[in-house]
Amino acid sequence: MTKTPITVARGDGIGPEIMDATLNILAAAGAQLDIEEIEIGKAVYERGVKNGIEDSAWDSLRRTKVFLKAPITTPQGGGFKSLNVTIRKSLSLYANVRPCVAYAPFVETSHPSMDIVIVRENEEDLYGGIEYRQSQDVMASLKIISRPGTERICRYAFEYARANGRKKVTCMTKDNIMKLSDGLFHRVFDEIGAEYPDIDKDHMIIDIGTAKVAAHPEIFDVIVTTNLYGDIISDVAAEVTGSVGLGGSSNIGLDFAMFEAVHGSAPDIAGKGIANPSGLLLGAVMMLVHIGQGKVAAAVHNAWLKTIEDGIHTGEIYREGQSKKRAGTDEFSKAVIERLGQTPKILKTVDYSKAPAGGIKLPPLKPRIEEKKERVGVDIGINWDGSAEDLANKVLACVNDNLDLQMISNRGTKVWPNGQPGTFCADNWRLRFLGRDGSTVKTSQVIALMERMNKADLNFTKSSMLSTYDGKPGFTVAQGE
Repeated sequence: MTKTPITVARGDGIGPEIMDATLNILAAAGAQLDIEEIEIGKAVYERGVKNGIEDSAWDSLRRTKVFLKAPITTPQGGGFKSLNVTIRKSLSLYANVRPCVAYAPFVETSHPSMDIVIVRENEEDLYGGIEYRQSQDVMASLKIISRPGTERICRYAFEYARANGRKKVTCMTKDNIMKLSDGLFHRVFDEIGAEYPDIDKDHMIIDIGTAKVAAHPEIFDVIVTTNLYGDIISDVAAEVTGSVGLGGSSNIGLDFAMFEAVHGSAPDIAGKGIANPSGLLLGAVMMLVHIGQGKVAAAVHNAWLKTIEDGIHTGEIYREGQSKKRAGTDEFSKAVIERLGQTPKILKTVDYSKAPAGGIKLPPLKPRIEEKKERVGVDIGINWDGSAEDLANKVLACVNDNLDLQMISNRGTKVWPNGQPGTFCADNWRLRFLGRDGSTVKTSQVIALMERMNKADLNFTKSSMLSTYDGKPGFTVAQGE
């Protein structure tokens, strides 16, 4: 078999230990890999590279298009960017796939029948990292949800379900509050889901959905959701299985794929030889399936299941009376190697013989339906330390040119006109201007308004144009409006 080029990074903390264990198991199983190693993470950050990865590493990733990555440590503060997010976005790894499976009775869990796959959108949402300090007291983070990004992740979830014999896909959002961004995600999920009549589908609000994952995971099969929600519920789900240390994940793009453990670099136990390599190993199993070495993937996965079944457990899952032996990292990996060619007796045997090499292929995005866009107003942010009434009086003196001040809000709640006297206000305010009598608004009118406000010493921080699309507002009202 021709060897498949892959890029490997040993990472930080426990990363080098669990990567050694993983690669030893893959080699013993006969995986045909041509490995290029790169350095990323802490040492690169300390050389002054703000995103933790150098150009030579990008060159390797572009050559191999397959990345097996151990956990890394991102320094806190100092303007350092998350390397995980950088890689996912730079390589357009739009789908994060995390299987969360219970291994009862061998790993302690309250939910022995749990078998969930969480498909998380991987590029958008609040993980865009677009943030602003709007005033002395107010910070803002911009949540980005796009129709193409949503269509792609929802379709991937349904295609994954179909390819893996899954029966249901559940969408989770908070569209009762974020009616435009999360509302779009829910709406596109419904549109794409209608093309898969063979698969059940439903929707849950993320808060109750997360509670259900923790309390009744057996009601779920595949879950698809946005970036932040997916990050949270996948950790919840992994913990419910018995240990986050058992979770592997894949990050899938059109041309690239990255495979890793769910957990972090755990520097507190680094070098002690006690880390569980299972998460990274199961991520590597997903990699083998992706590159067309499904037979080797099945051999590794079944040997790992037999090891768990035989009670050879690392410390975090070791349980007196159930476990047979407490194993360190090296001892555990040797136990898996010894069981290559064996299959579990109680846990479900895996078979990847029918898995498509190269991953799931999606059809082109649906053509966009053009909508008539009309500008109808503008929101302007203002720094102000006085009252809402005093701000309104000062702003009203600047208003003409077919624009009316409709309302003032603070932290999303309407405070003028007729605001509630008990509403707490910070020092950043939002002014909403709309075209008089529903008329359209020109850019020149907005600029003229802002020039008058500037001359009146009104310290504005940002502006957002307000538009309608086919007559429907492309903006939400304030709380209490």
